[in-house]
Order: sequence, then C-alpha cells, then structure tokens
Amino acid sequence: MNGRLPALSVFLGALLGPASSAAQDGPALIVVDRDDDDADGAPDGEQARVPPSPELLALRAPRGASQAPAAIPDGLRLLVDGSPVQPGSAIPAGARRVELQAVRAGRSEIALFGRALPISAFELRAIDGAGTRIDMARSHASLQRTPPDRLGDDPFGNLDDPDAIRLLVIGAAEDLPLTVDVHSAAPSGRAIDRLPSVPLGHVACPPDVPAGLVCGSTRPLRIVADDIDRNHPMIADRSVKGEVGGALVVALPDGPKLQMIRIAGPRASPLGPLGRTRARLRILMVRPRAGGPPPMGGDDAGALAIARAEVERANALWGACGVSFGPPEELDISFVDPPRPHLLAIGCDHGLPASGGAIRVRVDGHEVTAAIRPRMRPDAAARAVAAAIGAAGFSVRLSDNPAIGAGAFGTTDVLVRRPGGAPAAIEPPASGALSTDPTLTACIGAVELEDGLQHFSDTDAIAGTVEERALIKAFDDGDPATIDVVMVPSFAGGGRIGESFIFADGGAIRNTIIEDRAGLRADRASFALSHELGHVLLDEPGHPDDFGVDTPTRLMDADAANSSAYGPRRLTVDECARAIRQSGAAEPRLGRQSGAAEPRLGRQSGAAEPRLGRQSGAAEPRLGRQSGAAEPRPGGQSGAAEPRPGGGQSGAAEPRPGEPPPRGAKVDPAGAAAASPPGAPGFRPSGPVPLLAPWPLAPLGRER
Repeated sequence: MNGRLPALSVFLGALLGPASSAAQDGPALIVVDRDDDDADGAPDGEQARVPPSPELLALRAPRGASQAPAAIPDGLRLLVDGSPVQPGSAIPAGARRVELQAVRAGRSEIALFGRALPISAFELRAIDGAGTRIDMARSHASLQRTPPDRLGDDPFGNLDDPDAIRLLVIGAAEDLPLTVDVHSAAPSGRAIDRLPSVPLGHVACPPDVPAGLVCGSTRPLRIVADDIDRNHPMIADRSVKGEVGGALVVALPDGPKLQMIRIAGPRASPLGPLGRTRARLRILMVRPRAGGPPPMGGDDAGALAIARAEVERANALWGACGVSFGPPEELDISFVDPPRPHLLAIGCDHGLPASGGAIRVRVDGHEVTAAIRPRMRPDAAARAVAAAIGAAGFSVRLSDNPAIGAGAFGTTDVLVRRPGGAPAAIEPPASGALSTDPTLTACIGAVELEDGLQHFSDTDAIAGTVEERALIKAFDDGDPATIDVVMVPSFAGGGRIGESFIFADGGAIRNTIIEDRAGLRADRASFALSHELGHVLLDEPGHPDDFGVDTPTRLMDADAANSSAYGPRRLTVDECARAIRQSGAAEPRLGRQSGAAEPRLGRQSGAAEPRLGRQSGAAEPRLGRQSGAAEPRPGGQSGAAEPRPGGGQSGAAEPRPGEPPPRGAKVDPAGAAAASPPGAPGFRPSGPVPLLAPWPLAPLGRER
C-alpha cells in the first residue's frame, strides 16, 4: 500500500508548499481536494477560481500554440491559472499555471499534450464520533471538551465524543498509505504540534464509495488545548494540541499536505454550529504603591509575560467554545499606580436615609460643605454634595450603586477630578466628622494595596466594597464592550484569588475581573482568570455545583483545584451556547432568566487556598462561601420574601435609587453633576452590550 509514497511526495511537494509536477512513470497520485484553503466557505474542488495549493498536480505545458485536451475524466478538473477548463476549450500558450485537481476518488486517464496521463486519486474524509461525515470546508473541527477516556473494544467504532475526529482514507488498495501525519497550525500558520505516523486500520467503506475502492481509518483523534491533555498516557498517541482559528492538517509521513480542516467552536449546540468569536480584554497592572514594582513578575517585563501566559491559558480553555481573547502579544496592558482618594461614598455600604445634618470634605485643600435634609436618600444627598463640589470648580461624576443585601437603599459614589482631568484629592475636613448626620454616613474611598485589597463578601458582591469601587471606577474607560481585568498584588485577609462583576447584578461595575498573585500562582490548578471570565461571559454569578452534581472537571466548578487532565478545565456545550446568548452580538444579554428566586452563591475563586475541594462531603459548606450550600446568597433579594418582577430587589414597583432602569429605557451614563473633562471615567451604560464579536476564519497565515 505504501509503494507509491515516494512518487506522491514528488507530485505534491512539501507540506503546505507549492504545487508539484507530474511524474514521468506510473500513475500520478493526487488527493481529492475538498478542503477550503482560502477560507471562503466553499470546497476548493467546487470553486470557479482555485488558489495554489499542494493538492494540485502541476503540469508542464509545451511552449508554442494553444492546445486543447482530448478528454477530461469526470473525477478531475483541469485548471488553467486557477480556473477550470471547459470541455473543448484550449489551453492558452501563455498560461502560467496548468494543474489537475481531483474531485472524486478512483483511477482514470487524461489525454493531454499528445499523450495519455494515468491518474490515481484518493480521498480523505473527516468522521465524527457518531460516524457522520464532517464537511472539511463548510464545517470544522472542535477542541476537546471531555476528559481523557479509553476507547471501546472496536477502536474504529462510533463513540460518545462529539469532538473526536476519525480520518478516513478512500482509494485503490495499492495507492493508500499505511500511516498519515497529523499536524496542527495556528491561525498565523505557525506549527503548533505534530502527531506522526498515525496508523490506518482497514474499515468498511461508506455506502457512497464506488465499488473497487477500499477504506482505511485512524482511531478517534482528539484536538486538545494544552500539554496536560496532550501528554496524558491514556490518549497521548491520538491527541494533538490545537488552537481555535487554526487548522488540523493531514499529511503524508514526513511529506506533503493532503487536506486540512479548520478549528472553531462546537459543531452542534442549542444555537446550531458555533464558529469563532472574540472578546477584547483590557488589563490593568496596579502597583502596590505609587512608583512601586508591578503587582507580580518582579519587573514590568516579567509582569507582561505572566499576564500574556494567563490569557494564553484562557484562550486555550475557552477555545472549546470557539471563543478567543486575541493573540496574547497584542493585549492591551497598562501599568498604573493606585489612585489617590478621589471617591466619596455617600451612604458608605448600607445606604441609610438621612436624619438631617451636613457632609463636610476637603477637595485639594478646599473645604466644601453640603447641607443634608432629613429623609434624603443617599442618591439625593450625593447630588447635593456634587453641586457643592462643582461650585468649588471641580468636575464631578456620580455613580449610583444598587442596594446590597443588608442595605436600606443604594449608595452613590461621588468621583471628583480637577479641571484638567486628574483625580482630585479628597480628605476629611480639618476638624470634625465627614458627616454630621446621625444616620447617613460618608466614606472616602482610599486604595491601600500594601495590606491587600478589601474584597466583597456575599452580602455586598452586587456593589463591591468602597475600596474596590474606588480602584475600578478610577480607571473605567466607559467602553462596555471590553472586559477589564485588574491585577493586584493580593486581596486582604487571604482566601480570595479572583472576583468578577457581571451585568446581571445590575451594579455600576460590570464586565470587570480582579485577580491577584495567588490566582496567577494557582496556574492550571484553578485557571482563575478563565473561571472569572466564565462568570462574565455566561452572565452567571453561581456555579453548576452550587445546587447540582459536583463535577470537578468543569471550569465553572466552585471548589475544584487540580492541575491534572481531570481538573477544572472543561466547558459544556450548553455553557458555550449560553456564553453566545448572553454575551454575543446576535441577541441581547438577557441577564438572569429566573429572577430573584434564583440563589446567587458567591463567585469568588476559592478560599484560603485556590478553589479547594470539599473536605467532608456535601453537608459541609465549600471553602470560599460564607453562607453554605443551602442558603441563598444575600444580594439577590433585599430582605423581603417576595421577589420583585424582573428579578430585582423587593419593594415598590417604581425603581429604587441605584437600580438600573427597565430594559429599553433611555439611560444617562452616570448622571453627571458637571461636565467631565477628557480622561474622566466614562462609566459603562446600563443597557446590554455584546462582549463577543464574530471573528470569521481567515486563510492560514493571513490572520488580521
């Protein structure tokens, strides 16, 4: 069967190289061209104009007058400068490219240039786990979403694995190879991995294969995300690393390319086939103090390398859904100092109404006083404070927060900037308290990272702590279509490695992630960034094991920490579909479907150690949760038993201060009390904005 391999190598050229020339003796072997080299969605064998590729058999046309071929068999196409020659048409004397393209397996003969040229074509197909053919041009391969598992008694039989692919070779018995090489390429064309000498076993041919041809098949191949899956001993001989947007390339052993199939999202989902989508990240590296070192990595170069590696891991895992966060080398990464105290939180956390008094504060040394009337809510009091500060010549932005679980009303943050756009310095008054009101409090948002960032608990996760709000709102660029990733040295008190703020919570902070050194150190035991990105893209605060079956292999598991192939790294097809529904461009991000009755367990990535497993069984709460598995997360409700329509807090039918307006309502971005100069925080609008944009496949090596 392998006797024709040397000739085939001569005919088709090097892997991914130029088209080859016909041999002098014996049948010319050529592969049926059913893939899609130019990524236009049509098989190359059906195109009106075919780009150069190794699958084409180059012919030497005699110089001189034009010539017409005597006959073109049905299974072949004669191409002149990439366009098929119609029966009876002549080949121009000045043709630069004359090539043969196979469109069907079998042996035939073409009379050309005064002589007969025998041709033997064989076909390469991709078969899924259920035994169904995968169109190499109109469909795609997908990254593996299931843990390693053994094959059944028949290694070439069907199996319950939607992502595995068998390669089926069809042709004359004496022409088929015994083995093939399987390569994987990145979207840039860079080689990622190679699985050499994959054996072909004899199998029964599909019903549409003509009599006289035979079929050989590989065992099911797995396209995996990283070397942990790639090197697992149970599957190492049939696994190859791949990348969404790249391709699986099949070649002769140490020889030319035969066919390829692109890699994208799952081929079957509740939304149909999922292609490739892209989300944009903006990474902020926050130093522990002004002018200090980066939050991790020792120096800026080390921090950049760490951040890019973390995003590369996220690309690998989310590639199972066809989601990419872009090339790590193109990341938007900034190094910033902690902001000076520029935020005044009216109501602090609990948002009690006023009894009457005054709020006094110094802004860049200017004493400012605002009178507070009885029964004023925090949002109304904040506007009085903003007017007083604005009258002193400063620019003020207001950011309303939703009521936390233990709060009476939502608080409002007053963010102050100088006329030039730089944050102003807010300090307590020279004497006395910030607030003389006995019930309405005021807090200055100071960011002190050397003792760790004060993180939210289940009670105030919907709004974040005052320190978190002061940090995140200082650098908010107002672009809701990006996911902000804020990297800090550490969280205060330990026990936390990552947090996320999501759209469904309805807070002023959304589509934002905070990760610390411990999260990066946890690496592939917890995949902290990938997990928190899941909360944002799925728009889901909970975990699948909060009230369901504990599956430690799932990326969104609440407490798994395992760096093996059975650790928290898998995404289900339903999660892939939800990410597209919630964060994609086709539909608005609907938020939570089940309203306030759905419990909202904490979404932090672990406790004292990264995402630890259960210690004593299901009855004991997992580490990282304050209220245990049976207790709903405070913050989903506001203390009342009846959920408010729409899944918000309970209470009156009219929106409470700090709540987002109804869907479709016109929204003022931040209720600015004064015009904001360039550089002021933009604050993200309350309406749903897609985070995932379609990212069509491009020809390998031509990615933009």
